[in-house]
Amino acid sequence: MSDLLAAQDSISPLVAVLWVFYPMAALVLIELILRSINDDDDDQDGGKGIRIRQQEMIPATVPSGA
Repeated sequence: MSDLLAAQDSISPLVAVLWVFYPMAALVLIELILRSINDDDDDQDGGKGIRIRQQEMIPATVPSGA
């Protein structure tokens, strides 16, 4: 039983906290690598918006009476 206590005290709190973030950092790194490989940007005009039609304000009909 004393071996278990000695093994438990041998890890520092900093290593224990970092151990939680290692898998998340690996997943984020994999995601960033996969996004850089799959560049699906179909905007060839430099990101400028093109209006299809001018939006006009149309008054809505409101029912009268309650």
